[in-house]
Amino acid sequence: MSESQQISWATWGEACALIAKGATFRTASKIALVVGTLLTAINQGAVIVGGDATAATWLRAVANYLIPYAVASLGYLAPFRRR
Repeated sequence: MSESQQISWATWGEACALIAKGATFRTASKIALVVGTLLTAINQGAVIVGGDATAATWLRAVANYLIPYAVASLGYLAPFRRR
């Protein structure tokens, strides 16, 4: 079975299932690591380094990694969509 047959999808639910199963992990995790680190450094870096980070700061930092992961995953999956 080819890669496109293994990861083809038609509905958003199928795409989410593929992401949850790790089909995009190798590619999306690298992008999320770089982009998330840059966003966290820019947006929350001073607060974290200053020792003033709250739970909300850490939630924002987590979002800085999750959002690029989701975007990179969908970008990776886009050409494998069945219409």
